[in-house]
Amino acid sequence: MDILLTGSVAYDYLMTFPGLFKEQILPERLASISLSFLVESMSKQRGGIAPNIAYTMALLGEKPRVMATVGEDFGDYRTWLDSKGVDTTLMQVVPGLFTASFFATTDQASAQIASFYPGAMGHSATQSIKELGKKPDLVIVSPSAPDAMMKFPAECRELGIPYLYDPSQQVLRLEGHELARDMEGAYFLFCNDYEFGLISKKTGWSLDQILEHVKVLVITRGKDGADLYSDGDSVHIPTVPEDEIVDPTGVGDAFRGGFLAGYSHGFDWKLCGEIGSLSAVYCLEQRGTQNHSYTPAEFVKRFRQHFDDGGKLDVFLK
Repeated sequence: MDILLTGSVAYDYLMTFPGLFKEQILPERLASISLSFLVESMSKQRGGIAPNIAYTMALLGEKPRVMATVGEDFGDYRTWLDSKGVDTTLMQVVPGLFTASFFATTDQASAQIASFYPGAMGHSATQSIKELGKKPDLVIVSPSAPDAMMKFPAECRELGIPYLYDPSQQVLRLEGHELARDMEGAYFLFCNDYEFGLISKKTGWSLDQILEHVKVLVITRGKDGADLYSDGDSVHIPTVPEDEIVDPTGVGDAFRGGFLAGYSHGFDWKLCGEIGSLSAVYCLEQRGTQNHSYTPAEFVKRFRQHFDDGGKLDVFLK
């Protein structure tokens, strides 16, 4: 199955400050605040929702395509994705710009000061699904530039291509009519439980009403697993026990990647969700969104310690 992923591509620059921000801030001087924090560590991580999802899909033997705009500093990242089996031919470099970047400094109380530079991501809407030589079987619409998030669902509806709508953190800025417009005709809607509450509030739609507009609704619920709704039925997906919790960043993306790997093989919704659940835990057990790794054989062995796949996951071993 040819799955095309659209969405953000970014570098994450993560720093730690060995003190407390609140001790450095003078409330009476906020109008002229000028602070510089000497950090004790910094790491540069590969990130962005589209490649995060694609990375997990590739670990399970898929060859997902990512369509996105990136900066002149993308070379090493492209080499990494190519080496893992992600098709980066549609990741277009915008001359004179950096790849989108997230800069975050966290103190000892987990307070965070951060900045996000959209960079080349701001040009996402210059790309078009209509111009692709090969029509994908499914398009993933995840957060990127607002005009691109509007354009790609519209093109999918016009071309008759099924799409997965995953507004994620962009739910905060999208209006109810915008969410309703792009849920209309979507095959999948993915969100977490908080985002679902916002979507329901902004659109005025209940769960049953949302299911009148999308074929499949998946709501992730953190440690409480996930719930899938389709055709009047619901399936609960439990979590897999983790060896240790290291970093929750990117866990939802890994869940989506595992789910889509199962979907590409035509598995039932329950099995797709269970593959997503284990994929998420592998990410949770490592720092960063693309630092978890496993062979298909290791994945299947661990999967069968918790779930019954009826031998279907043998396709991952071929």
